[in-house]
Amino acid sequence: MTIQTIAEAKKKVLAGDVTLRELVEGYKSQIEAENEEVNAYVYLNFDSAFEQADAIQKKVEKGEAGALVGAIMGIKDVICERGKPVTCASNILDGFESVYDATVIERLHAEDAILIGRLNMDEFAMGSTNEYSRYGAAKNPHDTTKVTGGSSGGSAAAVAAGMANATLGSDTGGSIRQPASYCGVVGLKPTYGRVSRYGLVAFASSFDSIGPFGHSVEDVATVLQTIAGFDERDNTCSSVEKDDYVVAAQSPKKNIKIGVPEALFGEGLDVEINTGIKEILNKLEADGAELVPIELPHSKYALATYYILATAEASSNLARFDGIRYGHRADKDQMLDELKAEEEALKQAVKSAEGDDLVSLQQELTKLDAPLTRLYKKSRTEGFGVEVKRRIMLGTYVLSAGYYDAYYGKAQRVRRLIKEDFTNAFKNVDVIVTPTAPTTAFGIGEKQNDPVQMYLNDIYTISANLAGICGISLPAGTHSNGLPYGIQFMADSFQESKLLNAARLVELLG
Repeated sequence: MTIQTIAEAKKKVLAGDVTLRELVEGYKSQIEAENEEVNAYVYLNFDSAFEQADAIQKKVEKGEAGALVGAIMGIKDVICERGKPVTCASNILDGFESVYDATVIERLHAEDAILIGRLNMDEFAMGSTNEYSRYGAAKNPHDTTKVTGGSSGGSAAAVAAGMANATLGSDTGGSIRQPASYCGVVGLKPTYGRVSRYGLVAFASSFDSIGPFGHSVEDVATVLQTIAGFDERDNTCSSVEKDDYVVAAQSPKKNIKIGVPEALFGEGLDVEINTGIKEILNKLEADGAELVPIELPHSKYALATYYILATAEASSNLARFDGIRYGHRADKDQMLDELKAEEEALKQAVKSAEGDDLVSLQQELTKLDAPLTRLYKKSRTEGFGVEVKRRIMLGTYVLSAGYYDAYYGKAQRVRRLIKEDFTNAFKNVDVIVTPTAPTTAFGIGEKQNDPVQMYLNDIYTISANLAGICGISLPAGTHSNGLPYGIQFMADSFQESKLLNAARLVELLG
């Protein structure tokens, strides 16, 4: 089908050129043709989508349709929808269904968006490639041997492949913007607290933000307009009034000040991406923008700071998944049999042991897990994947006695310095520009054995999460390898209008 923006679809629906049922049929056909290869959707419910379409069509005929009529959306599998599976792409939540709607889901329904399915992701949003998923990797629609980026890889791929005209993802360290860059779509991370996190399964609670993907800046502005705003159910949600984001995207001002941190355009950045972004900046300058050199002196510490703080919060948040109350639970009878066998083997060994060996074996006997402790361990071992386990162990380590001040406490102080760098910069500029990612999408499996190299893919995006500010990635061009790459703008807290303004100026350059 022809890829349509929300604005285009809405115009056709309101004009009577197409019904919402026909629109859903078109996306259903596209999903059936593409999803087996791309692996973006992990759950689909077209019966529900058609019911939504028929109900909203009646509102269209009465002239009562909401702002998101014509939006056919998928939702990242970390955001709760009543009666839908919420697995976070993890075996630990196998079989779990949400009993309530997240605030963002309620708001999408209130404005007549149609939700058709759940989208692939890195397990518990931990990853930069969408390879750490119980469902297998989502694949880049531009080249299915390449990664989509992560953790919201399914959300970006669904839009890029024409399987939705908008989606929701979550961004903890770049998980919306980086896959948007790799897949050639628009992705926006709002200011921390701009969008309610009620109903978002937590990874790192002081970093997580829900945000939209779309084909255009206007589309993400339209979705943001709907989902942003105060929510009393989330005590981190801000009461700062939201702007008219759609107007900001539709009527951009050209005489903006763009901060350019030259230090971030150096070593490690692909030459073609560097050149392409500089060409865009030169065009913006010729069109009325002012380019202002700036410094972000503590940005070199951002990666280490992020992976200390985010893993610490992950370790704490994921402690609730114990295999007892919901989700995956290890086979109790098998576990008890294994425990009894271990105990019996040790007792037999004790009978024939002497000296130090006897003492050692007796100590092992006393250290055998209690049955409940063993059940916890076995359930979590079976339920969590390798990347989640890695981050839980790292986070537990930095929070442990003797290391808390050396790592966690120091990282919190550096986070404050990074925030102050941005605060000072935004006294002189409207937005800050950087690449979104240092390269285009790389091959599936290429960096799985080197997690540090995978973490480096977030080098340009994590600072916004540390500072709690907003950021957007939009397509900047196509590399000679045939893959898209993105340009990122960041704006101060609750200045999404400036962000959308700058992004729209780039979009108008063609």
